[in-house]
Amino acid sequence: MANRLAHETSPYLLQHADNPVDWWPWSPEAFAEARRRDVPVLLSVGYSSCHWCHVMAHESFEDGATAASMNAHFVNVKVDREERPDVDAVYMEAVQAATGQGGWPMTVFLTPDAEPFYFGTYFPPEPRHGMASFGQVLEGVSAAWQGRRAEVTEVAGNIVRELAGRSLAVGGAKAPGEPELAQALLGLTREYDAGHGGFGGAPKFPPSMVVEFLLRHHARTGAEGALQMAADTCERMARGGIYDQLGGGFARYSVDREWIVPHFEKMLYDNALLCRVYAHVWRVTGSDLARRVALETADFMVRELRTPEGGFASALDADSDDGTGRQVEGAYYVWTPAQLAEVLGEEDAAHAARYFGVTEEGTFEEGASVLQLPQGEGVADAARIADVRARLLAARETRPRPGRDDKVVAAWNGLAVAALAETGALFDRPDLVERATEAADLLVRVHMDESARLARTSREGHVGANAGVLEDYADVAEGFLALAGVTGEGVWLEFAGFLLDLVLDRFTGEDGALYDTAHDAEQLIRRPQDPTDNAAPSGWTAAAGALLSYAAHTGSEAHRTAAEAALGVVTALGPRAPRFVGWGLAVAEALLDGPREVAVVSEAGDAAGAELVRAALRATAPGAVLAHGRPATGADAGGAEFPLLRDRPLVEGRPAAYVCRHFACDAPTTDPAELTRKLTN
Repeated sequence: MANRLAHETSPYLLQHADNPVDWWPWSPEAFAEARRRDVPVLLSVGYSSCHWCHVMAHESFEDGATAASMNAHFVNVKVDREERPDVDAVYMEAVQAATGQGGWPMTVFLTPDAEPFYFGTYFPPEPRHGMASFGQVLEGVSAAWQGRRAEVTEVAGNIVRELAGRSLAVGGAKAPGEPELAQALLGLTREYDAGHGGFGGAPKFPPSMVVEFLLRHHARTGAEGALQMAADTCERMARGGIYDQLGGGFARYSVDREWIVPHFEKMLYDNALLCRVYAHVWRVTGSDLARRVALETADFMVRELRTPEGGFASALDADSDDGTGRQVEGAYYVWTPAQLAEVLGEEDAAHAARYFGVTEEGTFEEGASVLQLPQGEGVADAARIADVRARLLAARETRPRPGRDDKVVAAWNGLAVAALAETGALFDRPDLVERATEAADLLVRVHMDESARLARTSREGHVGANAGVLEDYADVAEGFLALAGVTGEGVWLEFAGFLLDLVLDRFTGEDGALYDTAHDAEQLIRRPQDPTDNAAPSGWTAAAGALLSYAAHTGSEAHRTAAEAALGVVTALGPRAPRFVGWGLAVAEALLDGPREVAVVSEAGDAAGAELVRAALRATAPGAVLAHGRPATGADAGGAEFPLLRDRPLVEGRPAAYVCRHFACDAPTTDPAELTRKLTN
């Protein structure tokens, strides 16, 4: 018999709808039931592509005896962290403060007033490696609740007070200047893995936002070391197993420092960020590898993650059926020499094994290998390798596919809009720009209400019940601004403005501090506030970037002042923890550079105007904004969709580009090469 999760829209919650556990979704009714029964709440938080979430579900939540114990002694609440990042953030902070570590599945025991008192992540079904079994934990927590209630409630109260006392001491700090950015670069240099690219050791995550900072820093200062770290890291990742050498797209992270063996789940946000970064690497270096990876990653997103409604699904699972009925991590992606031979024949299989690094010993489990490019691309064999790739990909398509979490998350779709719009424009792929426009249209039609408030998720075209958080507003605004620059359609600038006005009104506190939830959102035990970039830009730094770009487009001092105030956190954190404010550092580079404002005026369909737009898009000035369209002068100026186009005439009847900082402009140019020079020094 299905439990209460059967009526939810989250694919993760629906995975648990037939558990024998009497799950509740996060709701006031669940906590009211805990008060009525006088029992604790067992909060379990995860997401659909989480490997260990699946393991704990199979071991414990599908077990009748374990479920009976949970049902007898607790009100059990299941949360999809991707739908409720605020709930996840608040209790993860408590878990990390209490245990020194965190992760998913997250298991937290709460009082009926939602105050946490006992924490953990994955619990095994029997005692293992000094870890108590889940059954022992259930028994111990229940006994403590029944026999030592005063002690439990005191612990819970102390935890809540400690969390409430945590505040970010960055209010009023100035935006970072040259010394802080130079210090951040020095810190990154110290942590850089010169042998394998990236930063730190295993596990190693794609540092997309740090790479963006390095590219912008190089563009502004000419620092060759910054460019080398960025380009080498991207090349190492592209040649490693973390990149899908057949189908394109990146896995979540590498379990080793060499990028060989990934954790195989594929997330929309990673691929959107990396698609954009590789396009930007190409823009600086002209690397054929960067170009190929940017386009293949874009094509992966469209092919594998696009929904029928035009948005993009959240993730693909790490696990899939290995052909025997077992759910095995990586089964869809790995190969043995025998499997290569079965598809390709002996001669081509031997060539493919050398090319992709497939060995008899294997690089993964049970003699299987993750495909890599350890020896380079082999230009002389390009046609043969293209044929091999196509045949292997076709064979892989016959394998059982990983599951897909098909909910549409507003923030991550905003990142995808920006990536596809820019990649399509840079590489003359109008189909990618069209896919970006369709996703942006879905965000407006389904996720935005009449007052421009955003919903966090949708699924199958139906809007979810959860309110958007700061990253949703900021990343969607970022996507709209990128789309406006690529398409020349000012309506996307207008929509971005609606969202950013709500950021100023509903998410901003004193001294420019930002909160992850709106002031009128559901009140949790603490209002979440995290400025650090993790797998994706934090809402805080993403908002700073979008506010700055919007101010450059419109001349709005309110938005620029808010961006500068928000960047105070980068001044505080950047010099000592640069890896965790990569996007904030990238935005700070744009602030120091201006950012530059580019207006290209031409009549519709003018080829010379299109060349100027192309030159502007391919320029590397950090965070530069672009407006293009018909000249708006005289009586027409007030109605221009882009403020940057107002009173910008053609030059002797020819298309012209104006490059400005803070609305103070150089002399216009009609020469694309001259425009490129203006935007690269």
